[in-house]
Amino acid sequence: MNRSVRLSVVLLACAIGLTACNPVLRTHGHRYTLGEEPNIQVDEDTRVSVVQRLGSPSTSGTFEDDIWYYISSTRESLAYLRSSTRDRRILAIRFDPDGVVEEVLEYGLDDGRIVSYASRETPTRGRELSLIEQLLGNVGTLPNEQFGGEQNLPGGAGGPRRDQ
Repeated sequence: MNRSVRLSVVLLACAIGLTACNPVLRTHGHRYTLGEEPNIQVDEDTRVSVVQRLGSPSTSGTFEDDIWYYISSTRESLAYLRSSTRDRRILAIRFDPDGVVEEVLEYGLDDGRIVSYASRETPTRGRELSLIEQLLGNVGTLPNEQFGGEQNLPGGAGGPRRDQ
């Protein structure tokens, strides 16, 4: 191989390696920039006008139907690393009983809280069996009485036997 071909192969390999390091951004939810005012006016806008401007909400209040949430987030993933949330915006709109906007709140990524999940498991009864115990555990444990013995036991082949 001559020198120029080797140099081109090395440059191509470096270019491919560098493109693998570019972050991949994924946007979820309603798309608008931080600080952009959605022009929702308190005491003027209604549920209908909010839907016309912003579309259907991402979710509504769990226990109260008078709160709508518009949620958007941007996640960044880099090569094989775990993806992280780069940006988040939550717009909470509260309505009065007549359906008129009562309050507009905006939350960002800094307003979030980290929640630690309990990783407790419910224990099961009995004991842990090894693979050999699972495979060979029932060898020789079936009572001979179920296969023609004198006892009238339920659960055998065909159910309990009848005395004749």
